[in-house]
Amino acid sequence: MPDPVTFDPEAVARLRRAIGRLARVLNASAMSEDLTPSQASVLAIIGFRGPIGPTEVARIEGINPTMLSRIVTKLDSAGLIRRTPHPTDQRAALLEATDAGRARTQRIREKRSATVTAILADLPPTTTATLLAALPALEDLADGFDRTAADR
Repeated sequence: MPDPVTFDPEAVARLRRAIGRLARVLNASAMSEDLTPSQASVLAIIGFRGPIGPTEVARIEGINPTMLSRIVTKLDSAGLIRRTPHPTDQRAALLEATDAGRARTQRIREKRSATVTAILADLPPTTTATLLAALPALEDLADGFDRTAADR
């Protein structure tokens, strides 16, 4: 087995804090739409991948079925998603976004994009270029988070 890679603990802490700060800023967009970050994330998954089964949504989101059930109930009550019969399994249901749910997701995406665009516009061009060049590495980092969540 190869030796584990070690990283400067302070650099790891700085990266973790930066990711947390970014998440808080972006999550504020969801909260301005009267959704928790988890509700906004589940709504986005259903909107972009639906109709989709609840088990698949829970797997993608990395949450347990009980937590997902609570989120789905709130989104359904708010008229943002609907449950439809599964075409081949009468015991199961599929989840899909309503027009209102798709519109809400679009507003959140637009707010988040506007926030990121405004911040990038305030940075020096060399910093912006460095960030954009780092996108593949950031996407790999996000994929690692997804794999870690799937292994829980």
